Formats: sequence, C-alpha cells, structure tokens
Amino acid sequence: MYTQRMFAPPPIVPTTVFARIPEKYSKIGQKSQFVEVMFRGRPTAHFIEGPSFDLEGNLWIVDIPYGRLFKIDQQGNVSLAFEYDGEPNGLKFHKDGRAFIADHKNGIMVFDPKKETISTVLDRPVCQRLKGVNDLIFASNGDLYFTDQGQSGLQDPSGRLYRLRTNGQLDCVLNNVPSPNGLVLTRDETAVLLAATRANAVWRVPLMVDGTASKVGNYIQMSGGAGPDGMALDSEGSLAVCHARMGCVWLFDEYGEPIARVNSCADRGTTNCAYGGADNDKLYITESDTGTILVAQLTKPGNRMYSHQ
Repeated sequence: MYTQRMFAPPPIVPTTVFARIPEKYSKIGQKSQFVEVMFRGRPTAHFIEGPSFDLEGNLWIVDIPYGRLFKIDQQGNVSLAFEYDGEPNGLKFHKDGRAFIADHKNGIMVFDPKKETISTVLDRPVCQRLKGVNDLIFASNGDLYFTDQGQSGLQDPSGRLYRLRTNGQLDCVLNNVPSPNGLVLTRDETAVLLAATRANAVWRVPLMVDGTASKVGNYIQMSGGAGPDGMALDSEGSLAVCHARMGCVWLFDEYGEPIARVNSCADRGTTNCAYGGADNDKLYITESDTGTILVAQLTKPGNRMYSHQ
C-alpha cells in the first residue's frame, strides 16, 4: 500500500541519559490527589517536568504530584532543593534569579533559591480560581505568558492563555483552547506558539500592537500519542515540540517544516525540554515515566546534525 507523504521522514537524533531521579526520592505509596485523579491511583514514584536553567547553569525540574523542586548540577548530580504543598508543573527563571512556577494547585508562584522561600503571585483573578495552570514563558519586557489548562479538552475547549503584565494587569489572550500546554514566543515576539494538546496541534497566536490575539490558526498539525506538551525555541527560530506518549521530540524549522526527530532512549513520556550547554546546542528532555533527564547533541563542530534545507 502506497501512502503519500507531505514531507520526507526527518533524520533521527539520538539521546543519552544525563541524570535520573535517585531511588531515595521515590514517593511510591504516598498519597497524592494528583496521582489519584490523573493516574487513577497507579503507583507513582515521581512525575517530572518543567526543565529550566538557573543563572549558574544548574538545571531545575519539578515533581508535580509531590510538590518538589529538584536541582541538577552540570555533572548530572540530582538533589532535592525544595518541597512544599503544591503541584508544580512549569518553571522558568526570571533574569533576577527567582523561579516562577505554574502550579496546578496554587496558581502562579515564585521561588527564591537563595532564601528558600515560596509565595503565591496569582491564584484568584477577579475572585475566581484558575482552572489549573500548566506552563509559562517570559517576554523580553518582563511580561509573563502562561497557560491555564485544568481538565479542558475537546469535550470542553475552555482552556486559557493569559498574559500577566509587569504592572500587574492580567489579560486573557485566549479562552477557547482544548488543553493549552507548553508555549514559546517567536523570536520577534509578535506571536505565541501554543501547544493545544488535546487538538494534537501547535497553534500560532499572532499578537496585535495592543497585545490582543488575531487570526489564530494551526501552525503544526500532529497525530498519535497524547499530543504536544512542552516546547522550546532555539536561536535560529527552530521549534522543539515534546510529543507525549510518542517517546520523541520533533524539531521544526521557523516555517513549521519537520527537520529532525529526537528519540528517547528511556520510555515514551517525553513531556518537556530546554536548550542548554555552553553553546546552547544541547536539548535536555524530561522523560516523566522513569524520572529520567535525557540530552541530545544537536550540533557538531562546524556541522549541523540536521538540515534546514
């Protein structure tokens, strides 16, 4: 049977293991409402996401069901940095060194690594709870964009994309997304690329001069797995999209054409990613099912491992 393809299969980029959550941090047997609802009570040692590098080059990740923040040094050594009553899902470092957290239970929070303190920034806009925030990204001017996913999906496409301005003003940019998840800003910051997980698509959300959205459309249509999850953008505008339950991260050029597939060497729970390394040429990926952080070398000296042509 012949199947016509829109694009040729992209080249495969391998991964290796950078770090694993040590067995001593396993929480199997501990009660968690997140585990009961999301995993139907299946024994869960941890569920990691939210990779982000601090100003010293350490990689931080979150453990959603057990309210934990892990710090991983450049040699791959994992330590428990903080534990609290929450469900941290996404994490991004501000230029002042603080970590802003999209907490599914508590809203938008901020963690100060030096003081080891955490506080809530936003939990009840206009006196009502958020659905359950998922991920976040800073614009160059300090505005914070974040997704409010909750249990939205095709049965209830009411997930939201918000912008929290530096002056404290909160804007609802979109309110009709079937499970908004990871997000990035384009290099010129004129649009948000947004993972609409349950639509198995990445949306392009053009931003008008006044910050409102206009002519939102599908940027990338995917299939299979659970849908796109976390995303990251490199300096050339190439987009890395973690495809949960597919065990891979797809790389697309700035026009949305697939240029590589990064395969997990662990399990299929490829949920989130971040660029790092001395030349920002490595992609660090959370494989949530096994608590493993993978790494892919995306360039070789003087040569691209994949082509943009």
